[in-house]
Formats: sequence, structure tokens, C-alpha cells
Amino acid sequence: MPTTVTAKAPGKINLLLRVGPPGPEGYHELFTVFHAVDVWETVSATDAAEYSLTIEGSVPLGDVPLDQSNLVIASAKALAQASGHAGAAALHIHKSIPVGGGMGGGSADAAAALVALNELWGSRASAEDLHNIASGLGADVPFALLGGTALGRGHGGELTPLEAGLFHWVLVPLEHHLSTPAVYARLDEIRGAITPTLPEELPAPMIEALSRGDGEGLAPFLENDLASAAVSLHPPVLTTVLDGEEVRALWAMVSGSGPTCVMLASNSSHQEELVTALGARGHHTLPTVSTPLGAHLV
Repeated sequence: MPTTVTAKAPGKINLLLRVGPPGPEGYHELFTVFHAVDVWETVSATDAAEYSLTIEGSVPLGDVPLDQSNLVIASAKALAQASGHAGAAALHIHKSIPVGGGMGGGSADAAAALVALNELWGSRASAEDLHNIASGLGADVPFALLGGTALGRGHGGELTPLEAGLFHWVLVPLEHHLSTPAVYARLDEIRGAITPTLPEELPAPMIEALSRGDGEGLAPFLENDLASAAVSLHPPVLTTVLDGEEVRALWAMVSGSGPTCVMLASNSSHQEELVTALGARGHHTLPTVSTPLGAHLV
């Protein structure tokens, strides 16, 4: 039987997401705090004569491409080219992160594939090598490799790890796909001629609250520039955030480009209260916590 190697990588939320103007190639400069959560994508890789991709999962899968446009195939080809590997692989994804939900599920797939294939092929790519490959695949892929909590600059690949304690979250996925490029384009339309200026550094009280695992201290610093665009494209996002505020989450906001919304709880019992209250309002919820782990072999 052929050897199969499996790896997994975490979903993320953006605790802070500030978006600069688009550059000459259309990409936006970011100033963001990535935060990995205990919701995982799992990718298995087996040697094969040509690339193929199959998928299963606990979330709706209708918007996931199975052709060469999937980031998993792109990551495999990028590693093969960088390492000089002549073969291919059959890849299988088990998805747990909402598709098109602003939590970096596709990026987690790509990161897990890099780790699994590096082992399967004996490529011996270093962490720096994998990071460089990931940087060419998408803004969130390098962080999915790293995990934990990190300040991201540039297009997301310039990462500075941050010390962070344990935080409790309630995720509220919405059954709607929001295209990340469409959300950024809508933000540009909303801003018009306004040219935003990105921060230089994180506020010291935010860094301190992160390191203490202090939800009450962290909440005032949570911010997402893409929120207005996500709401404009899918108004139920606003209703969900308002529901989170009304049931007394420490903070409620849209995750990344949306439409998944995230609610911050002060501890596990508060998290349970939020799950019950949001469920009573008809929301499907996914309670989770932060994780220090990035992509790794299973």
C-alpha cells in the first residue's frame, strides 16, 4: 500500500484588521493581528502519478473547487518546483472551517498540504523555505503554518509572533459565501478617494491584554476595516453582530472578510451562556478556544 501522510492546520480570526489602499498590482497592505483557533483543516497526501483532490467535511462544501484552482494543488506544485520533486500526489481534505467564511480555511488547507507533502516527499524544506513558498500562495497561508498569535504586515506574510494567553470564542457561521476579492473591492468603493494610513505599532495595553489572556482588556482593541464591506454585501452579518452585543458578548465582530462572526467570552462559563443565548435566537454556534499550534503532522 502507498504511504499516506496527514497534517492539519488551524483556522484563524483577525483580532485587528486594518487595510491600506490597493497597490499597483491590486493587493492591499495589511496591519493585522492573526489569532489561531482550535478548528482544524486536515489534509492527507499519497504519492500518485498525477495530482488529484477529494474532499469531505462537517461544513457545506459546494463552493470548494476541486480543480487546479484549489490552493492545495497550488501549494503542492509550488513545493514540488522548489524541491525538484518530479512526482505528484493524491490529496484529500477534511474540512471543519466554514467555507468562504473569513477564517482562512483554504489557507489552512494549503499550509497543511505543504507540511504533509514535505514529509511524504522527503523534501527537507526548512521552516523558512515553507514560509517563503506559503508567502507566494496567499496572505493567510504563512500564518496557518505558524499558528498562535502574530502581527502581520505587508500582504500578511511579514509575521511577528505575539505572546497570548487562552481566549474563549463563539463562532457564528452564516450560510453564505463571501468572496474575499469582492469584499476588498467593495471596501475600496466605500472609501472612494479616502486614503487610509496604517498604524506603525500595536497599542501597549492590547499587547498586555493578549499576553494575560484578558478578554475584558482585549475587547476594546478588536477592529475590522472589512466589516462595512461585508455588511454591505451580506446584511445579515450586521444582525448577527448586534445579536452578539445584545446577549452580552465582550465583543462581537465579523471575522476577516466574513461572513462568519466571532464573539469573545470572558471564560468557559460565559462562553456556554453565549452559546445558549445565541442558539435561542436561531444561530448555529461553534464554541472554540485559541491555540498556540500551527500546521503540523498528525
